[in-house]
Amino acid sequence: MECRKLELTINSANGLRQVRRIFKMKVYAKVFIGGNQEMEKRTPVDKHGQTNPAWNYTMKYSISEQWLQHHGTMLVIKLYCKRKLGDRYIGEVHQSLKQLYDYAYPLGGSAVVCFPVKMGCVDSEGQLCFSYRFGEKVGIEKLMLAESIASFLATGPGCMI
Repeated sequence: MECRKLELTINSANGLRQVRRIFKMKVYAKVFIGGNQEMEKRTPVDKHGQTNPAWNYTMKYSISEQWLQHHGTMLVIKLYCKRKLGDRYIGEVHQSLKQLYDYAYPLGGSAVVCFPVKMGCVDSEGQLCFSYRFGEKVGIEKLMLAESIASFLATGPGCMI
């Protein structure tokens, strides 16, 4: 089975819908690929940008090559406003991994894009900008070995008793 690394950087959003009346908006993003809840990752909360948050937060994924072959596998980025009484939904962006790959491939595998934020089927306010880079195609075994080596180098060999 072959796969690719996907490096996704959630850069910023601007002109988002104001969902808090009294306190400042503190916005974060949840990222899903292929509807898989186990692959969910989050940005830190932006506490200063309010309706124009900036994160510049990078996430790394291993993507099956099969996911890049059809339009059904979606990258979903949902925006939320952090609150003590439960976070409030702002809107989301859906993009096909295949479309993102097909767009970036002639550009060397990476691109910077901006998409309108939607609330359901209706355009909400604002847009979300992110950059991404697809790595070379590798076998899953080779990728797992590379990730193990990188993890070992980052954390060290651990303690020996």
